[in-house]
Amino acid sequence: MNSEQTDIPLAERAYEWFERRGWKPFDFQTAAWKYYLDGYHGIVNAPTGSGKTYSLFVAILLEYLQLKASGKESRGLQAIWITPIRALSKEIEVSAKRALEGLGVDWEVGIRTGDTSAADKAKLRTSPPHFLITTPESLHLMLAQKHYPKYFKNLKTVVTDEWHELMGSKRGVQMELALSRLKSVQPRLKVWGISATIGNMKEALSALLGSSVTQKHTIVRSGITKKILVESVFPEDLETLPWAGHIGIKLLQKVVPILKQSTSTLIFTNTRSFAEVWYQKILDVAPEMAGEIAMHHGSISRELRDWVEESLHNGQLKAVVCTSSLDLGVDFRPVETIIQVGSPKGVARFMQRAGRSGHRPGAISKIYFVPTHSLELIEAAALRQAIEDQVIEERIPYIRSFDVLIQYLITLAVSDGFDPKAIFKEVKGSFSYQSITEEEWAWILNFITTGGSALHAYDEYRKVIIENGLFKVNSRGVALRHRLSIGTIVGDNAMIVKYLSGKKIGTIEESFISKLMPGDVFWFGGRNLELVRIRGMEVQVRKSKRRSGKVPSWMGGRMPLSSEMSQMLRLKLNQALAPGPKDPELAFLRPLVQLQQDRSHLPGKNEFLIEYFKTREGYHVVMFPFEGRFVHEGIAALVAYRISSITSITFSIAMNDYGFELLSDTEIPIYEAVETDVLSAENLMQDIQASVNATEMARRRFRDIASIAGLVFKGYPGHQIRERHIQASSQLFFEVFNDYESENLLLRQAFDEVMDFQLEEARMRKALEQINQQKIIITQPEKPTPFAFPIMVDRLSRDRLSNETMEERVKRMQLQFED
Repeated sequence: MNSEQTDIPLAERAYEWFERRGWKPFDFQTAAWKYYLDGYHGIVNAPTGSGKTYSLFVAILLEYLQLKASGKESRGLQAIWITPIRALSKEIEVSAKRALEGLGVDWEVGIRTGDTSAADKAKLRTSPPHFLITTPESLHLMLAQKHYPKYFKNLKTVVTDEWHELMGSKRGVQMELALSRLKSVQPRLKVWGISATIGNMKEALSALLGSSVTQKHTIVRSGITKKILVESVFPEDLETLPWAGHIGIKLLQKVVPILKQSTSTLIFTNTRSFAEVWYQKILDVAPEMAGEIAMHHGSISRELRDWVEESLHNGQLKAVVCTSSLDLGVDFRPVETIIQVGSPKGVARFMQRAGRSGHRPGAISKIYFVPTHSLELIEAAALRQAIEDQVIEERIPYIRSFDVLIQYLITLAVSDGFDPKAIFKEVKGSFSYQSITEEEWAWILNFITTGGSALHAYDEYRKVIIENGLFKVNSRGVALRHRLSIGTIVGDNAMIVKYLSGKKIGTIEESFISKLMPGDVFWFGGRNLELVRIRGMEVQVRKSKRRSGKVPSWMGGRMPLSSEMSQMLRLKLNQALAPGPKDPELAFLRPLVQLQQDRSHLPGKNEFLIEYFKTREGYHVVMFPFEGRFVHEGIAALVAYRISSITSITFSIAMNDYGFELLSDTEIPIYEAVETDVLSAENLMQDIQASVNATEMARRRFRDIASIAGLVFKGYPGHQIRERHIQASSQLFFEVFNDYESENLLLRQAFDEVMDFQLEEARMRKALEQINQQKIIITQPEKPTPFAFPIMVDRLSRDRLSNETMEERVKRMQLQFED
């Protein structure tokens, strides 16, 4: 498209700049420029590496040039760019400064994140830049400042980058609330998002815009399909790969040559723990790579992360072992090779990571898939098919998160105070709270001013006072504690890891470090560290030459299989025994799949498989819905409960992403159970609540809700409160509310979140309805099958104490069940 084909004023400058750099604007970029300048709100939908940033940043600069030409430009903060992860801020800053220079705009660019120094934050407060890059948490901290409307009075636009990442979380709710306030401060504010492809893009737009969706809005789609090549890494023979596993080290010797032949490689693991293991194991087998390989994850110190990013950008590093901390970008220049260790369990996540290779318009992205166990190769074939068919997950927005709303209202009360009628209208105009009632609003206002009916006797929960009709926080102590607690990312307490010299290495979770004794060695940040002592929330260490060590485990390590991946997995299973499968993974797995067929059955598209067999452990029923770990957790408990109503019986339950196991020391009446509709979706809610300890699950869920809502305080920097004390405090609140204030909205939210997010009740219902339309096949294999074995191993890893390694126990178990 040339300049004559668009009516955008001053676009010549943009075209000339693009031309000087050897670029040509895409149609979606020029379309975004036009819509933006015409006053639209919207979302730009384009794949990684296609120029999404300039589709909106150039539009922002063109608007400024228009205003300047007419003498209407203003001073102060003009645009805010929201990034979901701090590592992206540097890339955005580099891109922004490049465009500013190219278009001749004299703007200052600022970054305000959790990594920004106190001095720089103070400077940003007193002298705002024209263009600010920040995070949802830092934006709320700015809303907690006195006289914040003056700070934002000339704001023209807010761009929320990677909106698909934020939307399906409480951080997305944070953004909705911040935008509702900023749109009132600056009524002409334009709201835009940038998003990769998701299955519910229109809903994503509604969640971003809230009531603004009634104004001019659009979705600008790039029409660019990213070409992604998926190549699995195979062992020499099928026997090399275990039937169950999580780390994939068995294929290390196949991975090292890929690293050596590539100029730059990102090795994605699904957890920080696995990143630590892979980094150490690579150096064990290829010590000559020392100095050429590094590690990157969110618990490593900012200084080390910055060094890794800069070194890879400059070509000093050949490889980085990383986690989702590098999913979304970081300006590395195009990375040559991407390796994914283990299934990421979702199509969108896999595509995002693959897109880091060939990170430029028109380039082909190639990703190597390293399976951690045999059946995971089917997931590689499923991912390839999903990419080919453009089957992408939906991101479900959070709604009615009252903990986030309570935190937000106290944020406003800490700054200048708020008028409840005006803020209620704003909040109700957001997507997340459109269903909030006046009665619920009155309960929340009462809760933040008196502590509610259960806590009204305690002054510390009377955080907000009413002064001349405004709800305010006048206590400096309450304000300080609140500012330190802003955010919705909750987890185990982070302890600071330091050398004896005082140099910080990073942060580690208290639950891991509390299990160590002085003298124990653990792997962290690619180093072998010996624990010297623990002082408060500080872990003092020294380097160790011992090559063996414990590996930190961080929360949230296991990702559930998405429903879209579940569909693709079923499709590939149906093709597994077809003559001449086109997927190399299915051809490689044919002997294993044939063994499954010979011992039991390979379920077809319209079949549901149940296996019933006996071992020395007892009687096993294994069912295979292929719906993901969380759904299986709920269905397993449901089926166990319903069978127990037929006969007196006790079960041990295990599950993975493919199915679940019920184990009992007495015979299980499985045939009678199936005939009595044990898998029916009728009375689902009542039976779920009876089958699982919903109260206990809600009690644990409440810990995070209490933290976000400000009921529990985690402590001051360097003096955090112990995790067990926080847990005890939150459980006490839960018991009090459960016993004396059953209408408490935070209590109700805990139970709702258990059903919606932990047990995935809606997806469970859909799975049961599908099962009831399928032919149920019950087999009685003489030995555990390849499908059942990994589920049994999952139970083995959780339930037994042994001085054998997990690998030794699995191998012994596998030999026991082989022909």
